[in-house]
Amino acid sequence: MQALEEKRASRRKAMLLGGAALAGMALTRSAFAQTITDADILNFALNLEFLEAQYYTLATTGTTIDVAAGISTKGGDGSAGGSVTVKANPKVNFTDTFTQDFAMEVAMDEQNHVKFLQTNLSTSAVAMPNIDLMNSFNALAQAAGLGSSFDPFASQTNFLLGAFIFEDVGVTAYQGAAPAISSKTYLDKAVGIHNVEAYHAASIRTRIFQAGTSAMQASQMIAMTRAKLDGSNNDDMGVSVDSSGAATIVDADATARTYARTTSQVLSIVYGGGAAGKGGAFFPNALNGTIK
Repeated sequence: MQALEEKRASRRKAMLLGGAALAGMALTRSAFAQTITDADILNFALNLEFLEAQYYTLATTGTTIDVAAGISTKGGDGSAGGSVTVKANPKVNFTDTFTQDFAMEVAMDEQNHVKFLQTNLSTSAVAMPNIDLMNSFNALAQAAGLGSSFDPFASQTNFLLGAFIFEDVGVTAYQGAAPAISSKTYLDKAVGIHNVEAYHAASIRTRIFQAGTSAMQASQMIAMTRAKLDGSNNDDMGVSVDSSGAATIVDADATARTYARTTSQVLSIVYGGGAAGKGGAFFPNALNGTIK
């Protein structure tokens, strides 16, 4: 137990030494709150929910959300939705029914998040942007030092690592955006989704822990890459076991609170370091909406 606390304290020391950076982040949030509407924030979330819904639906059914669940990818104004780049036959061959059932549950949750946000945004809802679930993973695998390519649909463990790449990002995105939401009604909706995403992330991290050393090491490399991409280098951690035998399944700081990322930091990760407004990685042509 003491070793785990020392490990977390060490990470937080680095965070405190970056106080100037944190102050800058706070200023970013202040400016963000003054210039961005609540609808803009929910549309930012909708883009991310499209990504997650497509990933889990393709992994469990082999088809996209419009085919598998009849979910429209059009904007509230009728604008056409984008396409999904993915390999042929992406349905994952799960090796145990427990993980398969869990993946199906998450797929339905993410589909419901998309529908929920579309309903609440009504005609203001953005269309689904172009999503890449093939080249994006290859690029991020190279950046993380996991090899020249990575197929998240090739195996159950790969699927878990693929989900790990953006599940924690979703949690930190909602955590970071919440203070900028002015409407209590919209805040309640965002917090409700945030909590479910946290359940998803924790479950994914637990299954990576159960998958063994190789999967945990891969998660650590991915976490370091995310922290590097968002410019902090210290707001993320993979799944591991410390010298006392305590796990780091919970992705939290020294006060046991969820990390928070600004929209710019989130974009840096999902764009794979691509320029704001230009896109890259999971969103090759950027997000739709004001925040992109």
